[in-house]
Amino acid sequence: MTVRLLAVPKEVPLLRRALRAHLGTAATCEVELCVSELVGNVIRHVGEGTPVTVHVGRTVDGRMRIEVVDPEPRALPVLLRAAADDEGGRGIALLDAVALRWGVRQEEAGKTVWCEVAGESATA
Repeated sequence: MTVRLLAVPKEVPLLRRALRAHLGTAATCEVELCVSELVGNVIRHVGEGTPVTVHVGRTVDGRMRIEVVDPEPRALPVLLRAAADDEGGRGIALLDAVALRWGVRQEEAGKTVWCEVAGESATA
């Protein structure tokens, strides 16, 4: 599944709904959470209204792979350890806790932040 959209807060619940419609029961909570966090990071750190492309698919070993592509190669996600009273800084830590693995691929025209989570059969 590939979706192109402008990264604005009102698109995030619509994107989760589209994931559930496309993937059915394979749209695990982890997939929805990762997509929400990655698009939310674009909104917060690159800018609201940034064009993004979201790819969600299954790898050859059955994992679900989520990729969010945006045009800003310099705004890289950073794994922070937020204190209990911090208002932010937990998004990538949450992604790191949920995903089996994640990373960033920088390109001249932007970057792709990706992660993989267990597929439905591995979590059922």
